[in-house]
Amino acid sequence: MFVKEETALKVAQSLLKIKAIKLSLKTPFTWASGWKSPIYCDNRITLSYPSIRTYIRQQFVNLIQDEFGDIDLIAGVATGGIAHGVLVAQDLGLPFAYVRSSAKEHGLSKSIEGVVESGQSVIVIEDLISTGESSLKAVNALKDAGANVKGLMAIFTYGFDVAGDKFKEAACPAYALSNYQYLLQQALIDNFIRETDLEVLNEWRKNPSEWPKN
Repeated sequence: MFVKEETALKVAQSLLKIKAIKLSLKTPFTWASGWKSPIYCDNRITLSYPSIRTYIRQQFVNLIQDEFGDIDLIAGVATGGIAHGVLVAQDLGLPFAYVRSSAKEHGLSKSIEGVVESGQSVIVIEDLISTGESSLKAVNALKDAGANVKGLMAIFTYGFDVAGDKFKEAACPAYALSNYQYLLQQALIDNFIRETDLEVLNEWRKNPSEWPKN
């Protein structure tokens, strides 16, 4: 997954500062999947900080212009990618749509809200990539609607191998403004963690489903 170092460190610093990302080795977090984790990420908090959300929006826009040029539509992944996707679409003067986590159970039973036309080139905006499953579910929904998905961009990725493999298999380039390794680098600089914590934190990322080892 493509990441720029300067941007990655600045984003990591911001996420740590506002506690959008929290690190806790002594009292691990429990994810919805049941995994135990020393890290918890809620990038929706960035929306409460105008300077940070502006920087994130600018970096998304720069990436899109540098890597893809002209596109037709920005699509957000519900719920975390909606607000950031709207900001990007507004900046670029483009239409916006978003993809639900599941189709509505009433009305038109749509999984996509907004207008997506067959053949449109689309960039998908996500707040976080973990296993890649929910992100690619949105990508596939857009493809099923006839869209030409050029790539997906997220604020942060854990960098799990399983996610990278899934994006390659789906032929969908994935980009992130920051990732786990840059996060640890910045967390060490800013004294959120110590050198002695790095071994445990790196061990978790290698095999998160079986961490911690008893």
